[in-house]
Amino acid sequence: MAIRWGLKVRRWMTEKMDLPQDVMMDLPRITMIGQIHIYIENHRGLLAFSDRELRLLLKQGQLLVKGKGFVIKTILPEEILLEGKIDQVMFIND
Repeated sequence: MAIRWGLKVRRWMTEKMDLPQDVMMDLPRITMIGQIHIYIENHRGLLAFSDRELRLLLKQGQLLVKGKGFVIKTILPEEILLEGKIDQVMFIND
């Protein structure tokens, strides 16, 4: 019950204070430029990386990015910039 209450309070605050939902709801923010760049903010850590796959831990589940020729251009504790040919972006629920 407390989890639902907390979620309702966050939603109310987001609406009333005009705050971005990704910040208040602790969601990832994903920005893609075509199929060549993907910038992901608010993740919980890198789980796997190869030239064809990137897997990140999220607060709820994982994010899987598949493609070819992947190169990590920037990596910070909660942000990552990936370049390459992006074919798929999928959310995986635990």
